[in-house]
Amino acid sequence: MNTTSVSLLSLQVKSEGPKLVPFFKATCVYFVLWLPTSSPTWYSALIKCLPIFCLWVFLLAHGISFLGAHSSARKILAGLIFSALGDAFLIWQEQGYFSHGLLMFAITHILYSSAFGMKPINSRAGLVIGVISGLSYTLLYPYLSGPFTYLVAVYIALIGFMGWRAIAGVQLANDLWTWTKLSACLGAVLFMVSDLTIAVNKFCFPVPHSRAIIMATYYAAQMLIALSAVECQDADASWKRA
Repeated sequence: MNTTSVSLLSLQVKSEGPKLVPFFKATCVYFVLWLPTSSPTWYSALIKCLPIFCLWVFLLAHGISFLGAHSSARKILAGLIFSALGDAFLIWQEQGYFSHGLLMFAITHILYSSAFGMKPINSRAGLVIGVISGLSYTLLYPYLSGPFTYLVAVYIALIGFMGWRAIAGVQLANDLWTWTKLSACLGAVLFMVSDLTIAVNKFCFPVPHSRAIIMATYYAAQMLIALSAVECQDADASWKRA
């Protein structure tokens, strides 16, 4: 990472940090209240979705013109909307809404994949993610039954594809990267960690502190992916001067 890259990253943090304050506050509210999941209510659904709502506001705060000019930002905003729906469904997963939540997040991953794009291909990253996805499904398969046998397979393929497209954009060795691509990469990896923890905890065996692990990685993932949608005009100007 050269000096110019560090300066640009510093500018981005100063520019975008204040816009994320509501998200951090909403996340703190979720963890402080730590409402029980055994008796889901619309209030608990609101508290769980509130950080994602704040990420909607974060993207909208960059202006309608910004969203109109950047299709990737629009797709990420749409992904966040489906994520909130998925979060709400998963509040009532024990009442039979788990598959509904799965569908919402499947749509989210399709939107994120489209936002990240297909260039560069980076087949090596795709191969690594493919192997990890295959191993994950191999771990889960003995515990799956009924429609979840194929629903989980499709979901793993979609989130794996999303992870590949996010990771493929980062080329650290050649110094061909931007902070937004790095943010997308880290966000995608954390999203995969969160969802794998959900799957193992639901279908295989109880994971210690699973809820804390799932939600911490999930909120961090969504924040990083939302950040990947924005560019700072000041940083762009500095890059041109450099």
